[in-house]
Formats: sequence, C-alpha cells, structure tokens
Amino acid sequence: MEKTKKHSRHSFRSNTLPAVVMTGPMTLLLLLLVAAPLIYVGVMSFCSIDEYYNVVFRFTTANYARLVSLDYLKIYGQSLLIAFVTTVICILIGYPFSWLIARTKSKYKKILYMLVIVPFWTNSLIRVYGWRTFLGTNGWLNTALQFLHLTDGPLDFLYNRGTTILGMVYCLLPFMILPLYTSIEKLDQSLLEASADLGAKRAKTFLEVVLPLTSGGIFSGSIMIFIPCLGYFFISDILGGGNSDVIGNLIERQFQSGNNWPLGAALSIVLIVITLILVKLYQRMGGSMESLGV
Repeated sequence: MEKTKKHSRHSFRSNTLPAVVMTGPMTLLLLLLVAAPLIYVGVMSFCSIDEYYNVVFRFTTANYARLVSLDYLKIYGQSLLIAFVTTVICILIGYPFSWLIARTKSKYKKILYMLVIVPFWTNSLIRVYGWRTFLGTNGWLNTALQFLHLTDGPLDFLYNRGTTILGMVYCLLPFMILPLYTSIEKLDQSLLEASADLGAKRAKTFLEVVLPLTSGGIFSGSIMIFIPCLGYFFISDILGGGNSDVIGNLIERQFQSGNNWPLGAALSIVLIVITLILVKLYQRMGGSMESLGV
C-alpha cells in the first residue's frame, strides 16, 4: 500500500505537476480574458434596463424577441450581402495574385509577398480614413477628374454600399491571399505536368486539378473575410455613412448612443453563433483550425 502511494506521488510530480505548471497560467488567463467575458455577455443578454437605461439583472427574453423585427432583419440581410460580395471580390482578386506570388521564382517573389504584409504595419482605421480623403468631394480622385475635364463638378463617391464593400475588400484582401498562397505553394507540380501530358488544356487543368486542390485555401480565406465583414462597423461608418450598416453597427450603437447593453449583448451572441456555425461548417468540409490561426 505504501509502495503504491509513493508511486502515485512520484507519478504526480513527474507527469502531472509539470503539465499543470506549464499550462496552468495560460488556462487561467484564457478563463479570465475569454471565458469570463463571454459568460458575462451571455448573462447580460437576458437582462433588462430600467427607465434610466441602467442594467437590471432581471431575466427576460425580450432582447432576443426584438432581434427578429423587420428593421433588424433588413440589416442582417444587408450584412450577409456585403460579406458575400466582399468575399467573392477577394477571391477573384486574391487568387491570381496568390498564384503569381507562388509561381514566381525570382527575387521579386519576396517583394510581392511583402506587398501583402506591408498594410498590416498601419492601423486599418487610418487606412480607411485615407480612402475617405481620396474619394471625398475635395479628394484627389475628384480633383484629378476635374483637372482632366472628365467631370464638370465633384462626384459623390462616398456614403453608399459600394464604398463600404471597397473598404472591406481593401482591409481584408490579405486574409484571402495568405491562405491561398499557402495552398498554391503546396501544389504538386507533377500533377499539372501529368494533366498536360494527358491532353488537358489549361482551363480544364485549372478546373479539375488546381481548383479542387486549393479549395481548402479558398474556404479558409472566405471564413476569415466573411466573419469580420459582419462586425467591421467602423468601415461602414466612415465610408458608408450609415447607409450600409452591418451587424457590428447595431452592436456598437446599442453600447454607445442607444445605451441598451442587454440588447447589444444579445446581438453579440447572435454574431458569435453565426461565427461558430461557419467555423463548424469549415471543419466539416475538412478544414483545420490551424489554417484559421486558431
């Protein structure tokens, strides 16, 4: 019996204790910074507010009932449309550029890759404000068009759905290029050569060989673009002017001007659920969490 106890203590010291020491602080940090705030948001989504807009911890489902109102459903649909169009545009732009980077063998490969990384060196909010300056009535674009006598006066490029999508594409395009570049870089060149030897043309080789083998990168990039599009409220505010709201705008307004934290928390839970559904769909299609940076 004594020998068994000694063996158990030795096993705990040699196996369990080092693991607890190594993972314990990180686990505690995740509980405090991730799990606890999520639980707090979930609890608040079932709370109420009084006549002074103070949060009252009184259980109610009214916040979730309000989420199915017609006004909110329109914004949900608009958010999904903006996210979908942004994702498609990023695929159409990102795939050729990723292919160019992956297939370039010269010194320019590093330069092309750096072009993707450089935007991360500047805050996205500053870059979006740069677009507003560029597209404004007194901006460089209107100044150039009038100087070339292509327009009689300044054109209104801002505050519409198109400029919101432009801002989304500009900020999120690197998140499509990077996973696509990884997928294309891993392509087995012998498969392309075999397809050509069998008489397949380039278009058929791309559709039946290249595209299926790089579909993981496409879907991974799509997830990393589609989900942020639903929450990037600052792009919609700056370039859309409130005319192309996304779900993130609803959440931001409830926590700021609306001063209705429980309703904002309920909207946040909906956004989290959408995110989890998309990630689960990605996993079911064979994607790995590592490719999403998780």
